[in-house]
Amino acid sequence: MATASTHTIPVLASVGIDIGKDVFHLVGFDRDGRLVLRRKIRRLALVKEFAKLPRCIVGMEACLSAHFVSRTLRKLGFEPRIIPAKYTRPFVKGQKNDYNDAESIAEAALRPNLRVVTEKTQDQLDLQALYRVRSRLVSRRTATINQIRAFLIEQGIAVRKGAQALRNSLFAILENRADEISARMIDIIVGLYEDWLWLDERIESTSNEIERISRGEANCQRLMSVPGIGPMISTAMVAAIGTGEAFEWSRDFGAWLGLVPRQYSTGGKPVLGRISKRGNRYLRTLFVQAAHDILMRPHNWEKFSFGPWLQEASQRMHKNKLAAALANKLARIAWSVLRNGKAFDANRIEVTAV
Repeated sequence: MATASTHTIPVLASVGIDIGKDVFHLVGFDRDGRLVLRRKIRRLALVKEFAKLPRCIVGMEACLSAHFVSRTLRKLGFEPRIIPAKYTRPFVKGQKNDYNDAESIAEAALRPNLRVVTEKTQDQLDLQALYRVRSRLVSRRTATINQIRAFLIEQGIAVRKGAQALRNSLFAILENRADEISARMIDIIVGLYEDWLWLDERIESTSNEIERISRGEANCQRLMSVPGIGPMISTAMVAAIGTGEAFEWSRDFGAWLGLVPRQYSTGGKPVLGRISKRGNRYLRTLFVQAAHDILMRPHNWEKFSFGPWLQEASQRMHKNKLAAALANKLARIAWSVLRNGKAFDANRIEVTAV
C-alpha cells in the first residue's frame, strides 16, 4: 500500500475527493481495488497535486464547489463524476471521518450504473444563483408582510388576506387608529413597509434579469412553447438540467422532480402512494403552479393536444391530484422539447411525452 510519502504512484482506477472548505482529502484505488493513495491537500494546491497523478476517474460528492472542481479536473484530463451524497453512504466503512468519506466516494465512482450529477456550466450556475437570490427575497418579503400583520393583530386590528389588501389599507389603518397605536409602533410598521417596498424592487429587478435571459436563450424559447411554461420555468429548467442529457427518458425527469407516485412493492405486488416529492423542490413547485394555472382556464383545454386527456381526467380526479398529474405531463413534455431541440406543437398528439 502506498502512502502520502510514496513518490511513485501506481496506475489509478479511481480517486475519491472529500471536499472541504480549505482542505481536500484524497483516497485512490488501483485497478485491483487496492488502496494506493491517501493524501490531504490544500484547496489552492488542487491543480498542482493532481497534475502529478495518473489520469483516472475522480469522484466527488455533489456539494458547494463540486462543479468548479469537476471543471478544473476535466481540463487536466481526468474523468470527474459528481455523485449524490445518498449514493456514497452505503460504501462508508467504520466511523465517519474525512478519509473514510473519500474512500467511499472512490468506491462509488467505480460503479458503472451509478447515476451521477451532470456537470453545470458557469452560465447555469449564474442562472441558478439568480433563482436562489430571488427565492430568498420572496421569502423575506413574505416574512415582512406577516410581521406587519402580527403587529397589527397585537393592536386588535385584523386585515383580510392578500398582500394587496394589506398594502391598500395599511396607511388608512395607521391614520384612523392613531389614537390606539403608539407612535413608536407606527414607526416600526412604517419601517417594515419601507423594507417591503425595497424587497419588491429587488424581486422585480431579479425577475427582469431572468426574463431577459430567457429571451436570449434558444432552449428557453422552445420551452415557452409548452402550455403553462413562461420565463421562470424555462430558465429554471435550463439552469437545473441544461439540455436534459442526464435523463434517458421523460419519465426519468418526472421521477427526478418527485412528481411520480411513491412506490413500495414486494412479492410482485405493486403498491403506489402519493407523489414522492424527491429532487428539485423549487422546479417541482413551478410545474405544479403552471398546472393550476391551466386548470383555471378550462375553455383553453381544447387548444392543447393533451386536451382530451385533461377533459377525461378532470371527471375522475380531485383537483389537487389532477394538478400533480398535469404537472408531471408538462414536465415530461418540456424534457422532450429540450432534449429534441424542437418547439412543442399543440396540434400533434405524438409530441406529448405520454
